[in-house]
Amino acid sequence: MAVTERTVTRCYSLSDRPESSHYRITVKRVAPPAQRPELPSGASSSYLHDRVQVGDVLRIKAPAGRFFIDANSDLPVVMVAGGIGVTPMMSMLRWCLAEQSRRTVHLYYGVRRGSEQVFKQTLESLAATHPNFHLNVVQSDPAPDDVPGHDGQHVGRIDVDLLRRTLPHGRHQFYVCGPPAMMASVVPALGEWGVGAQDIHFESFGPASVPSLRAGSPLDAPPDVGAVATVDVQFRRSGRTLTWSGQDGNLLDFAERRGIAVESGCRSGSCGSCEVRLVSGRVRYASPPDHEVASGCCLMCVGVPDSALVIEA
Repeated sequence: MAVTERTVTRCYSLSDRPESSHYRITVKRVAPPAQRPELPSGASSSYLHDRVQVGDVLRIKAPAGRFFIDANSDLPVVMVAGGIGVTPMMSMLRWCLAEQSRRTVHLYYGVRRGSEQVFKQTLESLAATHPNFHLNVVQSDPAPDDVPGHDGQHVGRIDVDLLRRTLPHGRHQFYVCGPPAMMASVVPALGEWGVGAQDIHFESFGPASVPSLRAGSPLDAPPDVGAVATVDVQFRRSGRTLTWSGQDGNLLDFAERRGIAVESGCRSGSCGSCEVRLVSGRVRYASPPDHEVASGCCLMCVGVPDSALVIEA
C-alpha cells in the first residue's frame, strides 16, 4: 500500500468498506493513559507518525475475524458498544439498514458524556430516517450541558438489567464490543440471563478479555471429543507444570484459571496477542485461526493440547 498523505484525525479501526477506488486511513497518535502518564505512547501509531513517509510501501493483511453481522438471520439485532467499541458496529449497522431495512436494530452505546460520543450526527441521522433502528446512548457521567433525551437516553452503565427493562420480549442476536470492565460483566451476564451461545457475538479490544464462565452456562463450549484426556502442560517461563483434564475450553482459560498471566485480546484466534512459543508437543484447533500463527508457536485462546506440552508462558 503506497502512502500518499498523512492526515491526523481520530484513531479508528479499519472496519468499514472502502471508497470506490481506495482506502483512506487516518491515524491519531495514541497518548499514554491519563492515569499512567509514565507509560510510552502507542507503539503502532507512533511508528506511523515517526517512521512512515510519503511514498513508503506498507504490507497489510486482508480483513479477518469472526465479529460480523449474521446476514442469514432476520432476528432483531442488539449492538452493545462501549467507547470506541462502536467502530465495528457502524459497518454492521450501515449494512443492516441498507440490506435488511425491515430488520430491527437496537444500539446501546456507552460513553461518559456527550462530548466523547463519536459518530453522533451520523447515528442521530440514521435513527431519524430508519424507524427500525433504535438508538440508546448511555452516559455514565453526563456533562452539565448534556440534554437528557437528546445527548443521552439513559444515565449509568450498560448492563443486562438495562437490556431486560428496555428490550421487547423475544429472541435477539447480541453483538458486544468494548473495554475490559464492560466485556467482563455484560457477556457472562447474557449467558446467565439465558441467551444462547449462538446468539452472543463479541470482540474485545486492547487488553480486554472475557472471563471463563461457570460450568453449565449456556455459553460453555461443547466438549472437544477429539482432544486428549489428561496430559501435563509445562509453563516454562512461569516454572509450573499443570495437568490438563479437558475441563477448560482452551489453553488460555486453563492458564488464567490457575493464575498464570498471559497476554490476550480477541480470544477468538484473530489478533495473535496470546501467541506463545511451543517448545514441544502438539496443539490442535477446532478450526484454523484467522491469525497466521508463526512457525513453532501456538495460539492459546483457541488451542487445546494434542499431546503433553511445554510452552513458553
